Amino acid sequence: MATTADVENVTHAPAEPARTGLWKRPLKNTGLVGWLTTVDHKKIGILYAVGALFFLLLGGVEALIIRAQLMFPEQEVISARTYNQLFTMHGTTMIFLAVMPLSAAFFNYIMPLQIGARDVAFPRMNSLGLWCFIFGGIILNLSWFFPGGAPDVGWFAYAPLTDRQYSPDIGVDFWIMGLQILGIASLVGSFNFITTIINMRAPGLSMMRLPLFTWMTLITSFLVILAFPAITIALIQLMFDRHFGTFFFNVEGGGKPILWQHLFWIFGHPEVYILILPAMGIISEILPVFSRKPLFGYPLIVFSGAVIGFLGFAVWSHHMFTTGLGVIATTAFAFLTMLIAIPTGVKIFNWIGTMWGGRIRFTTPMLFSVGFIWMFMMGGFTGIMHSSPPVDAQQQDTYFVVAHFHYVLIGGSLFALFAGIYFWFPKVTGKMMSEFVGKIVFYVMFIGFNLAFFPMHILGMTGMPRRTHTYKSGMGWEQSNFWSTIGAMILGLGVALFVIQIIYTCFRGRRTNGDPWDARTLEWVTDSPPKEYNFAYTPVVHARDQLWENKHGPDSRKMERIAPGPHGIHMPDQSWWPLILAIGLFIACLGMVFHGEPAWWGEEARYGLGITICGLLITLGSIYGWALEGPGGFHLHPDPKEYDGALPAPESSHGHH
Repeated sequence: MATTADVENVTHAPAEPARTGLWKRPLKNTGLVGWLTTVDHKKIGILYAVGALFFLLLGGVEALIIRAQLMFPEQEVISARTYNQLFTMHGTTMIFLAVMPLSAAFFNYIMPLQIGARDVAFPRMNSLGLWCFIFGGIILNLSWFFPGGAPDVGWFAYAPLTDRQYSPDIGVDFWIMGLQILGIASLVGSFNFITTIINMRAPGLSMMRLPLFTWMTLITSFLVILAFPAITIALIQLMFDRHFGTFFFNVEGGGKPILWQHLFWIFGHPEVYILILPAMGIISEILPVFSRKPLFGYPLIVFSGAVIGFLGFAVWSHHMFTTGLGVIATTAFAFLTMLIAIPTGVKIFNWIGTMWGGRIRFTTPMLFSVGFIWMFMMGGFTGIMHSSPPVDAQQQDTYFVVAHFHYVLIGGSLFALFAGIYFWFPKVTGKMMSEFVGKIVFYVMFIGFNLAFFPMHILGMTGMPRRTHTYKSGMGWEQSNFWSTIGAMILGLGVALFVIQIIYTCFRGRRTNGDPWDARTLEWVTDSPPKEYNFAYTPVVHARDQLWENKHGPDSRKMERIAPGPHGIHMPDQSWWPLILAIGLFIACLGMVFHGEPAWWGEEARYGLGITICGLLITLGSIYGWALEGPGGFHLHPDPKEYDGALPAPESSHGHH
């Protein structure tokens, strides 16, 4: 830690930025070029959020069409094939293109601010992850515009349904390639976040002083790195089965279809926690602020999150209780599934303990947070039921399971993500969303959600199977399906109001100060929205809730600030190469899709191969250009008034990178 005895007086350089590095004429940081070439973690976070909200609306429309088909018995609003395509794309879109990218938006925007960093460790890799997400989403949805349409095999794509014999159309190939590009986006981002958290924390910010959201970012990133190789291997094997005649999942050639289920679910169950742990981190930030109390049991919440991540890899076969695994395997996975409820329950009791005795303010973020706790508990209770193999055997592939995972992933993840949007929106835009409208959005969504999904428990208990296109009248399912569809429409109305509120607030919202909630963590120290360099000074942390200590704590726990050195603040240059590299991957994947299309086999297969080679050449060329680009960068010199009262930087300091 720097003291006045260690340093000389600070020398303030001119306010005009002095750029260094490869670019003699730097790229513009404004307009379309600024967004396409940005490496700023805040802009990347905003682009992730915009893309994720678009796909959330798309997935919601697909769900509403499904519910319209099931509103009454023996309807033909859509064909059976279209129904299968819709529930396949709905599940894939919501998981990979909506909830995961919304979490990534918070990781990108909030986490570096919470640890006192000026950017992530690898800004251009961060940009690559963004563009891979966008192009992966495009590839997945391009299938609608080709003969045969979207895949109709479910988001889990069980073999042998995905074999070319049973799915000869091009949709499954689009699905495979889209998920591969999305996997690159997730892995690139995860390595980046881990490196950033470990290496770029502000002085004094030890691991056990990290905000809970940053902890959950770290754990989630490790889960992604450990889980995604399994689905990557499975997708490569499926691609080889479809394109090159191998037999990984084909029984006739000695393959095993159940191998797909093992590879998929050893990814798929950690994926559940990849979706829910960021939500838990958001809730753990919001509850203390609006309870006016420190988080109860901070170490327990940290370690329970780590235990959840560890046990998440030990429970995948509870998705396979009805496949005949045998008594020993079924018993082991049943026991581990029950065990994972313990760290989850610890978090819930800690959240309740945080609110207990607090001076609670029921703002919109707080309402969504409390709603999250209740509905996640509902999903957890039914999850414990599924850990019992005899119970699971009765409920497997019924609407009871649909109710369970929607209570976890919408009532859980999505409600927490909406809480985070309302909570951090003033930080991102400098404008407050209307509390009155926000509470209307919450109540509409809460009522619509429970009306949509609670009746599905009844449908499942009375035997209605999942993934059924229609049903006969007189089965006793009519009323529950009718009210479920009405609830889905109300939920959709709530989401639409939310999007309208965001758009209105961006243009006409009321300006707010830097800390409208009287918050606790470092991101609220900065301007709203933060400047390009985040912090004009380097914060020195002395407590877990440093901002709270600055405002209400003793002098000994207040934050020190270190001014930049004479070279100012080093910031990375913008770059076209991440976007170009992602375009190359996009073209290469399209070529692989067309290479596998039946009409293109034989002599015409060279067209698909040519497209693939073209894409790979663009990819390799962009990697070469990226390498030659060098570190580059430029130095910014903030107005000295921004760090009045800060300690001068040591002579050896070149700024906090």
